[in-house]
Amino acid sequence: MVLEKVKEIIANQMGVSADEITAATSLKDDLQADSLDVVELVMAAEEVFGVEIDEEAVLTMTTVGDVVAYIENKKN
Repeated sequence: MVLEKVKEIIANQMGVSADEITAATSLKDDLQADSLDVVELVMAAEEVFGVEIDEEAVLTMTTVGDVVAYIENKKN
């Protein structure tokens, strides 16, 4: 499941428990992710899922669910 893998990536990168992360979790407000954190998350997701996430899409991603939806759309 994409959400579970994204949660695992975020937990490892941000040093939080995957159990604390939901699709509604805000990257900036809840996880305190800065732009470098988001870039690292995108790079990790691209590697794990074998998709390319364009820069404009990254700017619109505010929640974990946004990341998951984008990856799911790219994989289909």
